[in-house]
Amino acid sequence: MNDDSTIYTGKATPDAAADRGWLLGHFKDPSDPRHSEDVEIKWGVHTKGDARERWATAEKRTALLVLISGRFRLEFPGRTVVLSEQGDYVLWGRGVDHSWYAEEDAVVLTVRWPSIPGYRVDEPDSR
Repeated sequence: MNDDSTIYTGKATPDAAADRGWLLGHFKDPSDPRHSEDVEIKWGVHTKGDARERWATAEKRTALLVLISGRFRLEFPGRTVVLSEQGDYVLWGRGVDHSWYAEEDAVVLTVRWPSIPGYRVDEPDSR
């Protein structure tokens, strides 16, 4: 981190690995320049076969997901969207249930707004 507390420089992959992929949002410490209640940004690195643990329901945010590399599938009620070329994206609004699946190793950038607590899928128990 830079000496100036309003500037942060980093690398998406290692920074994201420290917080389940999330680079910016309400969940960062308020003293961190990456804290925001307006928007959340995620750098998602997924290996082939990664899937969302369960559907996100009763969504209260709008989301934009952009494919950086690989092949990534999003499931919505009654519709499937496959992102297969760099720059392909999908946007969905509040109230749209969804899930996802990495058809190949993939990197995706997700932007959600506003940044509000909830909808977290906890890691499976390792018991």
